[in-house]
Amino acid sequence: MNNVFFLILRRMRGPLLLLSVVYVIATFGLTLIPGVDDHGDPWRMDFFHAFYFISFMGTTTGFGEIPYAFTDGQRMWALIFIYITVATWIYTIGALISLLSSDLLKNALTIYQVDRQVRQIREPFTLICGYGDSGSKLVSAMRHRMMRTTVVEIRQERIDALMLDDTDINVPGLCGDASVPDNLMLAGITHPSCRFIVALTNDNAVNLHIAITAKVMNPKVRVICRADSHEIEANMASFGTDYIIDPFDSFARDLGLATYAPYQFLLSLWLHSEPGDELNDAQIVPEGRWIVCGFGRFGQAIHEEMVSHGLSVQVIEPDATRANLPADTIIGDGTGEEKLTLAGVQQAVGVIAGTDDDSNNLSIIVTAKDLNPDLFVIVRQNEHANRALFRASPADVAMEPSGVIARKIRTILTNHTIDEFLSLARARDDQWARALTLRIRDLGHEMMPETWEVFVDEKNAPALVDTLRRGEELRIGHLMQDYTDREHTLPVIALFHANDSGAFCLPPIHTLLKEGDKLLFLGDGFAQWKMKWSLQNESALEYILTGEATPQTLVGKWLAARLG
Repeated sequence: MNNVFFLILRRMRGPLLLLSVVYVIATFGLTLIPGVDDHGDPWRMDFFHAFYFISFMGTTTGFGEIPYAFTDGQRMWALIFIYITVATWIYTIGALISLLSSDLLKNALTIYQVDRQVRQIREPFTLICGYGDSGSKLVSAMRHRMMRTTVVEIRQERIDALMLDDTDINVPGLCGDASVPDNLMLAGITHPSCRFIVALTNDNAVNLHIAITAKVMNPKVRVICRADSHEIEANMASFGTDYIIDPFDSFARDLGLATYAPYQFLLSLWLHSEPGDELNDAQIVPEGRWIVCGFGRFGQAIHEEMVSHGLSVQVIEPDATRANLPADTIIGDGTGEEKLTLAGVQQAVGVIAGTDDDSNNLSIIVTAKDLNPDLFVIVRQNEHANRALFRASPADVAMEPSGVIARKIRTILTNHTIDEFLSLARARDDQWARALTLRIRDLGHEMMPETWEVFVDEKNAPALVDTLRRGEELRIGHLMQDYTDREHTLPVIALFHANDSGAFCLPPIHTLLKEGDKLLFLGDGFAQWKMKWSLQNESALEYILTGEATPQTLVGKWLAARLG
């Protein structure tokens, strides 16, 4: 706020000084000019009456001559300064309007407002650098879960879009360069409640600088960075960046998984989606000859993954000077029939349009489908604004880098146990994953259910911990019982259980619980609410264990004693 006051005083110094000088001269002159009172005796106006008269005269209010009628000299002096004070006021008000409409003051007020909002945060929050497609999706997911975030974005129109979002959770947004440490400090990088900083800008160098700044200014904060260069990834990893997300490598690995384990891929896709999203069917990626159009970072990642799984891949690339091109690369853009035919599109099982131009990618898949209607088509979608266009296209899979990034980071921030579960699930076969997807579909009725973590500790499950400390046995199945009817089992699936003995997928419901355990459940929102109530309320948990509920209020305890 000191900066705001300093700016106002500096910009208004000239007009206010001029206005003060005019008022001083007008007031002082009026006290020197002799007048007469109502008896005709000589009289001079004191400073109070002179300043009072000049004040209402300068604002053109016009109350009249006080306290006595003026002489001609006094009237002449007043006449001169009527015009001078009015002109000075016009100049001063104009300067004030110019200041209030200036970007400089707006920026100063915005910085003050963001700084004040960040200082008032008391719960853990995440600082997100970059409010593009990935950043906006991530903030929306965090808001849905009532989790606090702050944002630094270099483009004002994106900050305006953030401010226009009508939600219950306020997100302080600062328009500025995230590579400038002062901007990160304003957004809360050194705040004691800052837990994560997420670098999602389109510039690898800026993301690298943010990661370095975060580790220097707040070593305790965990850093998540977007990167689309292996060199940048190695640099980030060298100084301890906690999570590095490469959308192209991530999608390539998922595509490889879908090739040999489609239901494992489907399980991963579902668990990384938002609750309420439609449950997609498994995509069986065919084996055979594939055509990859575009050999940038995306094309190279896809090519490497497919070749590692023994698939035949033909590359089409317009830039003959691009590094690491395969020896049999066809030089061209793939949008015309000639290059696709030369690549053997009639004999291919699939085509991947992976350039950084959405128009070219759509042209490639439409032309390829005309030449071979049976192709399995994967397309790269670069701009989120083209989402409807790609949905209407003949593509079987549309890869949007911002969506891949948002899903990966959202899981890290909101429910990292999902990744722990999936890493264990990879050890199971695809039929195991298929059976689990059928159970999830039965629960969700074609919509993705909720997933939530349960930590057996005093903060998250006080009733559970108190019961365990009394020496009573608690099992996973007890958490799945309805506290309003213990004979009814909640529609949930226990996906994961971890304790000091290890981590387990789909643990048996008779598994004993201990303090410090961690679990992952999947089910509808109402079942989640009921389970969390049982974790917090001793009476609800006691009813689940014994079939009886002990009153918790003083009146209830008195009645129970009287009736007992």
